Order: sequence, then C-alpha cells, then structure tokens
Amino acid sequence: MLFLRGGALGTRGAAGLASLVLASVVGATTPATAPACERPVYLTFDTGHMGVAPLVAEVLNRQQVKATFFLANERTVAGDGSLDERWAAWWKARADEGHAFGSHTWDHDVWRGDERAAGGGVAFRVRPTAGPAAFKPRTLDAAGYCRELDRPARRFEAMTGQKMGAIFRAPGGKTSKALLDAAAACGWAHVGWAPAGFLGDELPSDRYPNDALLKQALRDIRAGDVLLAHLGIWARKDPWAPAVLEPLIVGLKQRGLCFATLREHPQLGAAARGAK
Repeated sequence: MLFLRGGALGTRGAAGLASLVLASVVGATTPATAPACERPVYLTFDTGHMGVAPLVAEVLNRQQVKATFFLANERTVAGDGSLDERWAAWWKARADEGHAFGSHTWDHDVWRGDERAAGGGVAFRVRPTAGPAAFKPRTLDAAGYCRELDRPARRFEAMTGQKMGAIFRAPGGKTSKALLDAAAACGWAHVGWAPAGFLGDELPSDRYPNDALLKQALRDIRAGDVLLAHLGIWARKDPWAPAVLEPLIVGLKQRGLCFATLREHPQLGAAARGAK
C-alpha cells in the first residue's frame, strides 16, 4: 500500500491518502485474450541520460509490459536533450505501444524551498539539472512552475501526436504542500513511489550491486506499489537497466503480480487519463 508524504506517494503513515484498494485493470484492449491485471504494480521511468532507453524498450516489448514515463529534457550520452528531435521517433514508438506519460519539468527542476513571491503568493526555489541554467539556483513563481510542467506536455504532443496525461513527478520526489497546491491549481497531480518501489538504480553500484537490488525488490514489492527507475543514471558505473529490469519483471510475474500503467491506478488513473 502507498501513502502520501510531502505530496508524493512515498513512505507510510502520512495523511492525505488512504490505503490503496486493489482493483482489476479496466480498459484492456483485448479483453477476450488478455486476463485482467488483478494484482498490479506500476512500473515508471524518469528520463535520464537515455543510454539504456533502447534496451529498456526491448525488454518491455519482449515481456509485454506497459510502463509510465515521466519526461524532462535531460542531457543525454550523445550530448543532446532527451526531448530533442533525435529522440522524437523513440517517444512516438512508445506512445504507439500504449505506454503512459507525465511531466518531469522541462529542465529537471529540483525543489529546494518555498518563499514569498514578490507580488504576493508563493514562489519556489529550484535547482535545474538540465538546460542552459543547469545547476544554477533560480526562483519560479506558481505560474512559472506550471509553465515548466507544461513544456514537456507540449513537446510530447508535437513528437507523438498524443496528449500527455495530467500527472507529474517532481525531480527527486522533492515537493512542498505549496508546490503541490500550485501544480494542482493548473491541473497536475503528483506521483511518487512506494518505499519498496525505489529500485535503487541511482545508487552507487559499488555499494548497491545489481544482484542485491534485484533480491531486495523481489522480496519487498507488493501489489499496488509504484516502482521507480530511470532511462540512464550518470553516477552508476554498473547500469541497473536493463540488467536487472528483465529478471525483475519475470520474478514479479512468477509471484503472481502483473504490470499496469498509471492510467489504471485506482486513485491516479483519472489524472493519468486526463489530457494536458
């Protein structure tokens, strides 16, 4: 079960979200041949350096798993941005396959704190890790933060011809009540992850080797959990994906779990199906 902490679906015990009620997935495209997903987990990927993105797509296709992707225009191993034109065909292919999508802010703006805006209201101190102002702190008012959420949605639609869902993940999962309220006011619902769903692909591989992360995930993940991984992490020398991804999917299936996008989530589904 997932609970709200700081606006994210994170650790247990905070108010704002009751226990998840497991429900069968609705809207299956082939109900005559595909059984309902009665014990779902929700695999999600944030953009990263994109070095493993093609291999991740291969695994998802081979295992017939649909995931949810959160998009920011991050620097890639090729030196371009993850939402640049070179990646447009890759994103369109994922959209055509039926995956779900949300915003991760355009420049991967990590929230650092709240302050009072010059004209009243609230503003947010953030530190982008992408774009021309990467790693230079800046302040965004509520309207400015909403624009940063909207930019990936507009780019996604231009690349794929489809609308992005009205869901976002704050970079690093860092939020405040004021930030979540501001995002909700412009139509965005925040998505975090379950404690066991933190798959560890951004941890240093010398201290958190892939086999240990796989063993932990297979032991701890439960139905209803939102899982977090990335399309490439700069700091991890032994990449988690795709090495752990396929054994994890196979192992969870063997435990009787199945995979669904956030469009089928019992509480986030309406927002994930909503168009931005």
